[in-house]
Amino acid sequence: MTGQHRIVVLGAGYAGLAAARRLARTARDARITVVDAHTAFVERIRLHQQASGQRISGWDLRKLLERKGIGFVNARATDIDTAAKRVILDAGGALDYDTLVYALGSSADVQSVPGVAEHAYSVATQEDVSALPMRDGLVAVVGAGSTGIELAAELAESHPGARVLLLGLEDPGAWLSVRAQAHIRRTLERLGVEIRSGAKVLEVTPQGPRLADGSLVEAAATVWTTGFRVPDLAARAGLAVDSDGRVLTDATLRSVSHPDIFAAGDAALVAGPGGRELRMACATALPTGKHAADAVLARMHGRQSQEFRFRYVLQCLSLGRRDGVVQVVRADDAPARTVLTGRTAAWVKERIVRVAAASARP
Repeated sequence: MTGQHRIVVLGAGYAGLAAARRLARTARDARITVVDAHTAFVERIRLHQQASGQRISGWDLRKLLERKGIGFVNARATDIDTAAKRVILDAGGALDYDTLVYALGSSADVQSVPGVAEHAYSVATQEDVSALPMRDGLVAVVGAGSTGIELAAELAESHPGARVLLLGLEDPGAWLSVRAQAHIRRTLERLGVEIRSGAKVLEVTPQGPRLADGSLVEAAATVWTTGFRVPDLAARAGLAVDSDGRVLTDATLRSVSHPDIFAAGDAALVAGPGGRELRMACATALPTGKHAADAVLARMHGRQSQEFRFRYVLQCLSLGRRDGVVQVVRADDAPARTVLTGRTAAWVKERIVRVAAASARP
């Protein structure tokens, strides 16, 4: 091969930008191009704030990347011709690559439950949040995971007197320690959030969610925060994927079926501590993006790629702007005894969010 090594990064989220940033600093003999359907990067882990009406900043991707010598193409990848090593774009163009970093992230799963796509809002992407209104009447937040908890708290704090209902199969924060769960419930109740656990939503109607017991929760707006899905691009291109469409990777984050492709972030299936797959999160997107870049560089220079090593440290939830929970976890993500709450936790969470943004920004 002659000329510069062509690296195409699909996706300008946390994983994709982390990979591009690392490559720009280390792969001096490569031409790096990032492809994304958006023109701006908005911190995904702040979208619950934007959904409540707060202003969050964004970065112009072209300016951000090109001043560091990274090319940017504002387009959506519609296909990957793995034989020709070419990414097909929605505008009719194409990009050739020598190495591809697949980091397309995830979006809300609005297909698994009837009516969600038609009658519910979500907060997984910039487009989702821009469509979310704050209406008079009950706002039903479906899903008592991290996104649902943070959104319910943010809505209640930003709109005093608003009716916010958090619906979930389990208690809010059920995967955390007893102390963390107790603080989450206490804070949500203080903010005026109604909590209904043990609630399974079978469908979403124009009037609101319908539960497994047959009852209808009448809501002015339903927000769906449970479940994520990844693009089907990898599966359609013939890459080895799991049942959810995530790219199967080896210990170096290389595709097990296509040696010229590496995957990172939510769209990759990556083994973590104890063999458990890594959860979809900013906390895993950033290190996988960086490691994928290192593995690409090693392959370019004929070196053996190092295996990806990762351990969890913290789980952080904001409960409005002045409260939160920081749960110390073991390497495998199981909760440990130490928990920070209140303003201290809110301060720590904000610093972590800022560091995450700085780690992605070239």
